Amino acid sequence: MGKIVIAIDGYSGCGKSSTAKAVAKELGYTYIDSGAMYRAATLHFLDNYLAPSNPQDVSKGLKSLEIEFHPNPDTGKQETYLNGVNVESKIRSMRVSEKVSEIAKIKEIRKELVAQQQRLGKSKGVVMDGRDIGSVVFPDAELKIFMTADLETRAYRRQQEMLEKGDMIDLDDIQQNLAERDRIDSSRSESPLIQVEDAIEIDTSNLSFVEQVAQIVYLAKQKINPREDYASNHR
Repeated sequence: MGKIVIAIDGYSGCGKSSTAKAVAKELGYTYIDSGAMYRAATLHFLDNYLAPSNPQDVSKGLKSLEIEFHPNPDTGKQETYLNGVNVESKIRSMRVSEKVSEIAKIKEIRKELVAQQQRLGKSKGVVMDGRDIGSVVFPDAELKIFMTADLETRAYRRQQEMLEKGDMIDLDDIQQNLAERDRIDSSRSESPLIQVEDAIEIDTSNLSFVEQVAQIVYLAKQKINPREDYASNHR
């Protein structure tokens, strides 16, 4: 089949982004970080005091919104740039986390970012994660994954992620934030979080990072070359 598009959807804190990055690296594919794009858009609106509820502010914000990804020359890791400025650290803050779902439900903002994402995926050979990738951005993706995990596990993982960056956030606060994001993401009128019919569900509650990456790579290789036997490598 050659290169394919891999769409990974799921709840916050399931490890979608880190898994998608690892899958892309394993397959030699490009990783499109949709979550980072919405976080960058959120930072843009916050820093410029633009209200997502105000149509004029939304229009103004979108006119000056340019999001790109560039590898860090020292680490080789992909980082997020907002209007030419590296904002990788800023977009992971609780300040942004608390507002990103509010920004993500605005139709005009989603339309602009989806258009940017679809342009990036035209040549295939991409892995992308988010909440509406299989349903809206890449409905024809050859492989669709829906990741989930219980709320307690997701909150703990998010806390560990923030601790590594030097941020100490109470576990209960993170759990409440994730629960609220689940509610908003699943109930919004514009591109809600759903598991599409042809998506394969992967519950990561009891899977190690290595295991969940290996499972998706296995499924991808089956799609890329269905005649190959990958069973022995997957066991």
